[in-house]
Amino acid sequence: MKVLVQKVKQASVTVNRQAVSTIKTGYLLFIGVEKDDTTAQADYLAKKVANFRIFTDENDKMNLNISDVHGEILAVSQFTLAANLDCGNRPGFETAAKPEIAEPLYEYFVSKLKEYNLPVQTGVFQADMEVALINDGPCTFLLQR
Repeated sequence: MKVLVQKVKQASVTVNRQAVSTIKTGYLLFIGVEKDDTTAQADYLAKKVANFRIFTDENDKMNLNISDVHGEILAVSQFTLAANLDCGNRPGFETAAKPEIAEPLYEYFVSKLKEYNLPVQTGVFQADMEVALINDGPCTFLLQR
């Protein structure tokens, strides 16, 4: 499982020209689920996201987590994070979990984030989404387990 974390000033998801989710300060998370991923990995990554200290404190040090700044999360499923890029110039998706496996694990991950009392909104699984963001920094990290 891979989680691409982007610290944002705002982010939103639109599907079929309809706004689905919008957040202000917080994290835009892109979640890629691979074939052999487990709930244990989702548990680990949810805890990591909840405690990840990438917001700056009064000394301009990355020392605050999302709860400290009363931030929000927008969690978006993105199977392309599970792409195999080892051969050729076209990505292969044989390492990505099938939707019937990926969706429950994605939903599980979102539920674990909510257990940390984090305000979480989501995209629409398997939809053609338009994701807009204002990256803060820019500040982007890839978490995986």
